[in-house]
Amino acid sequence: MEAPVAWLILFISGAFEAVWAIALSKSEGFTKPVPIAVFVVALVVSMGGLGLALRELPVGTGYAVWVGVGAALTVLDSMATGAEPASLLKVALILGIVGCVAGLQLTSPHP
Repeated sequence: MEAPVAWLILFISGAFEAVWAIALSKSEGFTKPVPIAVFVVALVVSMGGLGLALRELPVGTGYAVWVGVGAALTVLDSMATGAEPASLLKVALILGIVGCVAGLQLTSPHP
């Protein structure tokens, strides 16, 4: 697999990290079957994609990007749905995460 494909898989896996985190919250302590099913499927896809991407990418960079993408999307979802109040500071901090993720990708060694 080439590095651009590994990065794409990593970003998609990070998005699925946000999906499983949100589903986990909606499962209300693993008491609701549909969110539990979404959680399990998204967790498998997310971890599987991370593992696949790490065949090509350095583990430190790959993991940091995966977490950053998932965290940023999870907070954005919480603000968009009203589960968490939005603020300019939070948006600026999310942009900081995105900037750091981009920086890690840009400074990662390319074969």
